[in-house]
Amino acid sequence: MRFLLTDEQREFGRSLDALLTAADTPAVLRAWAAGDHGPGRALWGRLADAGVFALAVPEAYGGVGPLPVEAAVACVELGRHAVPGPVAETLAAGVLLAGAGGPVAEKWLPGIASGAAVVSLTLEGYGPYAPDADAADAVFTVTGDELRLAPGPGEPSASADPARRLFRPEPGGAPVAKGPAIRAAARAAGDTAAFATAALALGCGEELLRATVAYVKQRTQFGVPVGSFQAVKHRLADTLLGLEFARPLLYGAAVELASEVSRPGAGAGAGSAEGSPGAGAGSAEGSSGAGAAVAAAKVAAGEAGYAAARTALQLHGAIGYTEELDLAWWLRRARPLRDVWGTPSACRARALAG
Repeated sequence: MRFLLTDEQREFGRSLDALLTAADTPAVLRAWAAGDHGPGRALWGRLADAGVFALAVPEAYGGVGPLPVEAAVACVELGRHAVPGPVAETLAAGVLLAGAGGPVAEKWLPGIASGAAVVSLTLEGYGPYAPDADAADAVFTVTGDELRLAPGPGEPSASADPARRLFRPEPGGAPVAKGPAIRAAARAAGDTAAFATAALALGCGEELLRATVAYVKQRTQFGVPVGSFQAVKHRLADTLLGLEFARPLLYGAAVELASEVSRPGAGAGAGSAEGSPGAGAGSAEGSSGAGAAVAAAKVAAGEAGYAAARTALQLHGAIGYTEELDLAWWLRRARPLRDVWGTPSACRARALAG
């Protein structure tokens, strides 16, 4: 099995890194947390122009996907730069709506691919909260075999990450699609959300480690950099090992998801809002084969990212928890990324079950 990225995939990652480095994401994060979504939506549009959100949308609806490996490359970079907004949820919505097919897919998928539509969602089994629903153009909910468009974002709930606000969508809303295809599409969307979140967590952990290594090279104690102390070196080495162990699991899951997409018969058919198999129903039904790989990647990347946050907080000392330090936004993001779209215990159980 090949885990090495192609030259084109590596260049895609480098181009996103350059775009986001120039975007001053800490300032965008602060504005997003304060309720000003303008800078974040502008950045979202530039990412869409780079093709990020089209990766989860089929070509029939203006996308280029589904391309799980490229989506992993993109989400690692977005996690590294802590891009605000419902990234994983919008990518998952692309899979969900493609599986539903019909008018709802025709209405929303082109907008997701172009960046014109920011989408959040809730799925059964993953908790009641829709992240960043106040900034979304649509909030979809799935209950049983019914897909609904929530009438509003609902009331906000407390979140450990102030730039990732949680909402319970308002109940009701007329079904926009229903039938067995919705259940299958929801399973695939859940896998996509977990997979994208794993990549975001890995990128978040990598940035936390990078910033911490740079800091311990500068901070001195007893006349020498604290990074020269053996205990500090061991802590950083353990953090690096966790992240490097998670990386092949993430790309292994991407390969599994890509193989499901390319399976004969996957993605066949034209759907309707009444529940006949949608454009992505074939891959949705087959996604259970990749579910264990996604779960393994999610628990490894989530735990590694959270361990990187704990290391960063300890080695930065008293300044580590201050909001004035840009790194605080990454520190506060690591644990929610670990727990959303599959807690560590749930992911371990799924991975062990195969």
